[in-house]
Amino acid sequence: MWLYCKVRGMPRALPECTAGSAGFGTVVVSQRRTQNRQLFLTPRIRAQGIFGMRVLFLSPRVCWPPRSGAHLRDFYLARQVASQASLTFIGLDTEELPAGQDIRHERLPELHDAEVVRVRRGAGYGRWNLLRGFVGPKPVSILNFTAKTVMLALQQILRDHTFDAVQVENVHLVAYAELIRRLAPKVPMLCDWHNIESEIQDRYADNHSGSPRSLYARRTAHLLRRFEQKFLELGDAHTVCSDRERQILLTLDPSAHVEVIENGVDVAYFSETKWLPGGPRRNLVYVGLMEYHANVDAVTYFAREVWPRVREKRPELRFVIVGARPTAAVRALAEQAGITVTGTVDDLRPFYREALAAVVPLRVGGGTRLKILEAMAAGTPVISTRLGAEGLRVDHGEELLLADTPTEMAELAAGLSEENRQWQHLSENGGRLVRSRYDWAVIGERLMKVYAERLGVTPSSPTADAKISPGKG
Repeated sequence: MWLYCKVRGMPRALPECTAGSAGFGTVVVSQRRTQNRQLFLTPRIRAQGIFGMRVLFLSPRVCWPPRSGAHLRDFYLARQVASQASLTFIGLDTEELPAGQDIRHERLPELHDAEVVRVRRGAGYGRWNLLRGFVGPKPVSILNFTAKTVMLALQQILRDHTFDAVQVENVHLVAYAELIRRLAPKVPMLCDWHNIESEIQDRYADNHSGSPRSLYARRTAHLLRRFEQKFLELGDAHTVCSDRERQILLTLDPSAHVEVIENGVDVAYFSETKWLPGGPRRNLVYVGLMEYHANVDAVTYFAREVWPRVREKRPELRFVIVGARPTAAVRALAEQAGITVTGTVDDLRPFYREALAAVVPLRVGGGTRLKILEAMAAGTPVISTRLGAEGLRVDHGEELLLADTPTEMAELAAGLSEENRQWQHLSENGGRLVRSRYDWAVIGERLMKVYAERLGVTPSSPTADAKISPGKG
């Protein structure tokens, strides 16, 4: 049986976690009521016995359904941990929960039936937070994710449960990492860095020089650096998306344990693209969550600076912007000749099947781009800025094409043809790279190696050694 959900607005097919397909079943052995909710303590059983390791996974978002690169990284890393441990996933949620609740507990089959705790945090980026983020000591990106409801829920969970390890996703959650350190000082903590957030803000300021937004971004970057240092001190081990980011953290603290756990792709799923029916490839496609500022900047830059040059040489081509939640600025691009803005779609693969190339004209951002890996897995050549491909083990002319000016990017796009050898070379090499290095199954094995070597915990570890200190916080 297969389960479907939307990933950035398209369905995902994943094997349902039953005894027949995943090798283990689920048994609810106890239920315990607290003041206003029910907690489920559910050990999962495999053929060789009961999981010995319990892991708390704390994320700024609920990872299912995945609709952005951050959701995908959270989901696949959590799924790998849940395949070998009893996982409790706490995700911060901006959506209204039923009956005015601030907390909701559920089981998620897509995470091997892990316990998922949704905690409402509020929408963020309100005027008050924006003002405090500029004049106060905490940046807005930290304020947005720090909520009393989450603090209380986390305290309760730490007092009710015993964990062998904690994984915290990104510096935005540094306040909760500090709370965990106070309540559970002996529990090893892994801090996962999706990006170096201060670097993203600095890059944004550089690209909007002289504007009020540039001033605000520069202030945010300055404040973030102090919290990044704190986050670095709190973790027993750290994971980043690229070796370049590893070197940045080691510059801040040479004694830190920092490992590279790259972003990945579901190779089997996107490889099916080549078998889909389709005509001539006449589209240049950009994929992403289209409310994210880096994606908005990328497509508006491409439409303004690159697309007219491409259109002049290849009038039959179209620029197709695919992704959920397009802003007004993105929707307005559809008024330009040859440009389509889809909004949410049911499946990404047909768009890759019709694409001559995936373009990644990013000028802001950090980490590594899952959109590049998805395109490669689908057999679609990629044209990217060097910043867009930052952190990936790729070479220009081998796995993808690199261009940093509008003229260069337009010439590369206009020069591609599905019939020529260069197109086939890029398609084959990109697919070979993601199969060998960037499949989530391969990356998941590296993550569990970090758990074993840096945190000292494995699926057979006992939980008795990781006691929560009572009466603190």
